[in-house]
Amino acid sequence: MRDDKENLIVKLTFEFALDIIEFSEELEANKKFAIARQIIRSGTSIGANVREAQNAESKNDFIHKLKIAAKEADETEYFLLLCKSSKSYPFNETLIGKLKAIIKIISKIISTSKSN
Repeated sequence: MRDDKENLIVKLTFEFALDIIEFSEELEANKKFAIARQIIRSGTSIGANVREAQNAESKNDFIHKLKIAAKEADETEYFLLLCKSSKSYPFNETLIGKLKAIIKIISKIISTSKSN
């Protein structure tokens, strides 16, 4: 059941999605359309899945949705690292730091949920 009090991971992933939108626009401005599309899909999907988990029908459903968010986070990290390693792509180190924090929190929530 959804609880509308402030939720740290929901807040962090929403803010991260806004940052990803800005970065994607920067990529598009540099005509890096393929990576921009991939990053916006996976980067905004993290928060969408975390938010969806808040309405999970069961503990297993909650864990499953968070695992999807974790997979999207890994995919986003991959594309950000491609940007970092490519000479002709812009890169934002802050995004990696925020993403690593999100991944740690999601992992902790999953492991805690499994043990309860």
